Amino acid sequence: PEGPGGSSSPTQEGGRQAGGSRTLAVQVHLLDDTVATFNVQYKAAGRVLFDQVCRVINLLEVDYFGLEYADSSGTKYWLDNEKPMCRQMGLSMVSPVMYFAVKFYTPDPGQLEEEFTRYLFSLQIKRDLAQGVLQCSEPTAALLASYIVQASCGDYVAEDYPDASYLSSYKFVPQQDTALEQRIMECHQRHVGQSPAQADLNLLETARRCELYGVRLSPARDSEGLALNLAVAHMGVMVFQGTTRINTFSWAKIRKLSFKRKRFLIKLHPEGYGYYKDTVEYFFESRNECKNFWKKCIEHHAFFRCTEVKKSPRQKARLFSRGSSFRYSGRTQKQIVEYVRENYVKRQPFQRSTSLRLPSRGSAGGTSDNEDYEPTQLAIATTSEPSSPQRDTSRETPRPTEGAVTPSQDTDDNISHDSYRLEEGDSSIAAPDISIALDLSPPTALAVCPSPSTTPLKERREQGPPPENNNLHYVSSDGVFSSPCSKQDPAGDACKKVFPPEYFISKELLMTERSYKNDIEVVVVAFRDWAEKLSASETAALFSLLAPIYKLHCGLLHELEQHMTSWDGKTLPAPGVGALMLDYLHLLELDERYLEKLPAILDSLYAGPHSDRLCREFELQRDCYLPLSLFLLRPVHRVFIYASLFERLLSCYATNHTDLTASQDVLQQLRRFTGCHAEALHRLENRIKMMELDRDLVGLDNLVQPGREFVREGCLQKLSRKGYQQRMFFLFSDVLIYASRVSSSAGPRLQFKVHGQLPLQGLMVEETEPKAEAAFRFTIYAANRALLVAAGSEEERQRWMRDLGDYIEMARDNKGLYYTSLKSCHSSDERLDRSGADGPRLTNLGQSPVHATTTLHLCWHRNTSIGRYQYQQAFLHYLSGYLLRKFKNSSGWQKLWVVFSNFCLFFYKSFQESVPLASLPLLGYVVALPGDQMGKQHVFKLQYRSHVYFFRAESEYAFQRWIHVISSAAVKQL
Repeated sequence: PEGPGGSSSPTQEGGRQAGGSRTLAVQVHLLDDTVATFNVQYKAAGRVLFDQVCRVINLLEVDYFGLEYADSSGTKYWLDNEKPMCRQMGLSMVSPVMYFAVKFYTPDPGQLEEEFTRYLFSLQIKRDLAQGVLQCSEPTAALLASYIVQASCGDYVAEDYPDASYLSSYKFVPQQDTALEQRIMECHQRHVGQSPAQADLNLLETARRCELYGVRLSPARDSEGLALNLAVAHMGVMVFQGTTRINTFSWAKIRKLSFKRKRFLIKLHPEGYGYYKDTVEYFFESRNECKNFWKKCIEHHAFFRCTEVKKSPRQKARLFSRGSSFRYSGRTQKQIVEYVRENYVKRQPFQRSTSLRLPSRGSAGGTSDNEDYEPTQLAIATTSEPSSPQRDTSRETPRPTEGAVTPSQDTDDNISHDSYRLEEGDSSIAAPDISIALDLSPPTALAVCPSPSTTPLKERREQGPPPENNNLHYVSSDGVFSSPCSKQDPAGDACKKVFPPEYFISKELLMTERSYKNDIEVVVVAFRDWAEKLSASETAALFSLLAPIYKLHCGLLHELEQHMTSWDGKTLPAPGVGALMLDYLHLLELDERYLEKLPAILDSLYAGPHSDRLCREFELQRDCYLPLSLFLLRPVHRVFIYASLFERLLSCYATNHTDLTASQDVLQQLRRFTGCHAEALHRLENRIKMMELDRDLVGLDNLVQPGREFVREGCLQKLSRKGYQQRMFFLFSDVLIYASRVSSSAGPRLQFKVHGQLPLQGLMVEETEPKAEAAFRFTIYAANRALLVAAGSEEERQRWMRDLGDYIEMARDNKGLYYTSLKSCHSSDERLDRSGADGPRLTNLGQSPVHATTTLHLCWHRNTSIGRYQYQQAFLHYLSGYLLRKFKNSSGWQKLWVVFSNFCLFFYKSFQESVPLASLPLLGYVVALPGDQMGKQHVFKLQYRSHVYFFRAESEYAFQRWIHVISSAAVKQL
């Protein structure tokens, strides 16, 4: 029989070593279902055992994991690393059994730096799924299981797997049947080409979207006795009724966590979070269960929200204890991410387990649905190591030192022993760090939607100081972009690899091809699934044209990746990128046919009310981060981008270069296409722009007219009886329209009520003397009225006056004038302002898409304008690649996949993601070099008022390219 707290009597403890010291033989079940036995002293701290386990499996990112055990009643506890083994709550001293498991489920698997760590996470997901802990829908379960099979068996081969019977030897879910196995096989067929590491990543990405990902339910009751389940995760404390989540207390809402006997108390901030009580109570069955859950909450808050945990020794026991002095003692997520990145060591391959296989479903003594897997028993710890790379863990698993320099530290000075105060000033970090919200000014509450994210195997490059030879570039990194060195200096403290300029141009081709493939998948994958609601005639033509284009680009991308991989390993790759591209020039025929049919496709998609409504609804989906019409233009724009890349490539080639002839042939064909179809493309761009504005302008009929061209849109201050009021002006080739924003309940969606139109024939414009309230004024004279407006800067005023003057001259010579009827156009400024502020609310705004990165949205918030030339150039200035990003007041750099498109930077964790984590509109930003105090190469700064971001490229070439494309897209440059 056990003593209090689960401790056994001295006669029941494992054994004795020489000198009388007592030891415990602890069985630890590892994630691959092997069992290792570890001998630890009776009074040794829990960390001794945990460090032994991590040393056996050679794990670097140890803080995500823990050792779990259950007491006699089945309540599960985590091993307290700071407590002696004999004082662990509920631990049996007779035959202690523990399970090595994931303790902190990261919301972003991209934060896991090592493939081995991701593999362990995938093993945990497999176990959670098989034991019914991770509950999800049947399609999701089938998809998860298919990734498990892909990692275990490899590609689906019809000859080897004629039916789904090959899956019967696996246990995926508790209630597994042949119908589920058939769905798993169908999903498995779609994963051809995925490596085990990629399958693990996809498994984690799919699992993390499940509501019960990483959730361990603890039964409790509320103050009215209603049975509930509580859980803690990275975002806060969650409340479930059964398995349905009914409430979430985020860490930002919680002021203090405490427990008193069986009562668990959540004290909330008194205001600002909309909850009707400042203290919420829940009741557990016992004090131990209540304290156990409280400890889990403290650990999760410290791990995910704190930059650094303050080290404080535990107080010695007193006669009258005031409660628990428990505090989290490990590293925070931020610390472990930074530590692993700074101490990265390339690992040897490790052996993957196939332990999920069962002997046979129909074998004698078959397994029940809830039965645990039969583990493989290993010998003593020194001989029970699973196969994984060796590492000196004594050097690589140190804890943070007290004097470590971090941006800020946690301050918990006034915490009672049985409570945990979440201070307002906690140095909290989001996990993952994706907090580049849409940075519009004045600030707008635009949420950054969570999205699936993955991180590929590291693309690391070595770089050094800039070379004297301008035709050669070093790929460098100060410990962030790194890879095995090809050349080392005599001192051995730096390594450099020199690449010619064509290497970087080829790499840019690969990077943009990856982003282009993701954009096309928005149409051929996401929109195709959505378009099942449309009739076949409306979308059949689109998909029949795009499907072969998409297939060829997938093949091109695959060859480009192999090409760059071979270049990274050799001095020169063979064949060159020109010869490679030459094999795919028949893409131009498909693009030409697509361009010819695109106007009719746009008519079919947007002309009918039913199809137009469904397209707008699709644009509300997370995949469609830009208007759908812009994605439809991508295939044609891609050809123009190819032409620009090959022009730069040929300028780098010597006359005797082996790839010169092939690249010249490619460029000749590309120029033929761009020369023949540039005008048609500009007409399509204009048409799409007019269609988008027609959606956003209310009170106007038939904006889209034959011959009407978009010239400029932007924000100006218009003088009225109330003073200068912000208005949007739209200049077309025959008319000037101005409008005010409509107040509605449609959220952040911007729509504008048109108040007036001024035909350009007979219009005059002249500069006006500055006033204190408006320095950059000019006047627009119509036949019977005058508009006094003010721009935000002298540059903006000159742009408007130049465009107005040019098109007024053209309108005088053009006898065709296209009138657009206004549903209500008031000539009185007073009525104009009143109709804009107090006019009727729109009832159909909720059906319109919300795109906070459209040019209309950006011009309104940044008080600027965009002309036709900038609009057309934005399509061609398309760049993507990895950048390191840092905020103004932060010390660490974050590696992100960045795509520049449509005047915005879109941020992803990797190129494999389809949905951006966040976006940064660049209109109005100043791009410049940082001060010398930065101490890093290839860094540029983006600043708008008080918003400052630093970005760091991996090479001099990439640095220059980012500066060029950002500066050209209507962005100021110092």
